Amino acid sequence: MSICALIENLLFSEVVAQTNCSTAADAMTCLRAASATTLETANVNISNGGLFGTFLLVPVVDGTFITQRPTLSFMQRKINGQALLAVTNTFEGTVFVNQSATAVTAAQYSSELFPDFTAAQANTVENLYSGLGSDIFQTSAIQGETIFICPTYYMLSAFPGRSFKGEFAIPPGFHGGDLVYYFPGTSTPPFNNTAFIDAFAQSFTSFIINQNPNIKVDPSTITPSWSPFAVGDTEMLFNQTAPDGLPVVQPITTSSALLTRCQFWESVGNLTAQ
Repeated sequence: MSICALIENLLFSEVVAQTNCSTAADAMTCLRAASATTLETANVNISNGGLFGTFLLVPVVDGTFITQRPTLSFMQRKINGQALLAVTNTFEGTVFVNQSATAVTAAQYSSELFPDFTAAQANTVENLYSGLGSDIFQTSAIQGETIFICPTYYMLSAFPGRSFKGEFAIPPGFHGGDLVYYFPGTSTPPFNNTAFIDAFAQSFTSFIINQNPNIKVDPSTITPSWSPFAVGDTEMLFNQTAPDGLPVVQPITTSSALLTRCQFWESVGNLTAQ
């Protein structure tokens, strides 16, 4: 049995114990009858004991309801959709890594994040991320790329010629920093520029209506022609200049080093449960 499978069994046992279902004849029946408050309390207690920034109680492949890993479905183009528009933030992983904790190496962190990794695989991670900066920056990059950024590229590949990729880079570029642009009125955007807001938000509106951000609902937006990702690994950058704060909306080419790292993570998907 793999380490991850052992952890899954231990987590289930812990849930059963914290919901007073240990002595029940049928633990699942007992759990289904437990109150939402009881389940919520158990979830919080167990999650707080896990690796910082991770979620312990998540969907798993059971062979029935979830029949295979998502990355396999993407490779096989088993998808339920016609086109895809996906945007990631520049530093997705920062808020999911304890920035004040004692830094660990990329190899150590990857082994903690993915317990089934061998020493050789952890060392590969070390080599892939060694030139990216400090140890804490590398671990933040690992978290962001494995959980958010690289899976986005796997999804893009499932829609060849029909997928569009964007990068939201308004500082600080953290996970969730783009939400205020999707749902205006909740708070003041960090870059409160009308031309930028219209370009970013209306890209989604145009895509929803036409499955193509180039068929604009408002032709006056500053977003230039947006090639599908399959054309030269093209993305649309949404950023601002410093210090004058002018909008920057322009096509860029995805980093080849990033795509190489994503290829590695895809190759070990059976060990990362992706």
